[in-house]
Amino acid sequence: MLFIDAAQVRSVLTFPLLIEAIESAHRRPIIEIQDAMLGSESEHYFVRHAVEPGKFMASKLITSFPDNVGKAGLPAVQAVCVLFDGKDGRPLAVIDGTEITYWRTAADSALGAKLLANPEPQVLLVVGAGEMSRWLIRAHTTVRPSLCRVLIWNRDPARAIAVASKVTAEGLIAEPVRDLRAATRISDVITTCTRTHEPLIHGVDLKPGVHVDLVGGYTEQTREADDDVAKRARIFVDRNESAFGGVGDILQPIASGVITRADVLGDLYDLVGGGVVGRRSSSDVTMFKNAGGAHFDLIASEVAFRRFST
Repeated sequence: MLFIDAAQVRSVLTFPLLIEAIESAHRRPIIEIQDAMLGSESEHYFVRHAVEPGKFMASKLITSFPDNVGKAGLPAVQAVCVLFDGKDGRPLAVIDGTEITYWRTAADSALGAKLLANPEPQVLLVVGAGEMSRWLIRAHTTVRPSLCRVLIWNRDPARAIAVASKVTAEGLIAEPVRDLRAATRISDVITTCTRTHEPLIHGVDLKPGVHVDLVGGYTEQTREADDDVAKRARIFVDRNESAFGGVGDILQPIASGVITRADVLGDLYDLVGGGVVGRRSSSDVTMFKNAGGAHFDLIASEVAFRRFST
């Protein structure tokens, strides 16, 4: 059995490789998933399981401690992935799940943008300057290399400044912004990764053709976009079970009556398989809810395992 640490994951994964693997997996039969969760929003432990029959089985064990960022200097989310052979049940690898989370979360959103965003966007707005922000920038610019200007907003301006400096050092034009609503009005792609309970993105501010990628809200109480965003947008999710299983950006506008379940037009299986139409015109507003799921961990773990073991 292999033990694959974070540096080894980074040495074998690339976004083109992982995005293609995720897209290909969504052309195959649906991967079975199941979650188990304990604790509270401030001290959260959960396990995500996935099975692709005859291929691989995987579980990711995760802790979520939001206060780590301010107190301990540790990531808010930490994890371990365990990969098994789907043919005979052998344990194959234990993999740094924190690293896998960064890669698969960003690749999930990037695939959504590949399928839904306009082909030549220029301005990317990143809402939230946590650990995921730079990963999301790398992933989105992989599928939309025309993104040449990155705006970064955070409640703490110092953190936005720090991330913008690092992104600029990597070769992109990045700048911190203080007026979020003004930045929203000029952006072609918006990606959010926060834990907010009050919406930060307002539908009235969206320009025609914008693609909105919502990553951070992961409970029924958290949400990053208001009802007007849901009302204006063609709505898609990465996985129906995950999105309807408890994320506020889907459940709250349904509860308020602004949309119905039928207004969530499909997930990645539908989009990749051609079962639904994504963007119909350059002026469509599209919204993609990245709710996650253990199948993304399985896919990323499989790719890392195959690349590392050859």
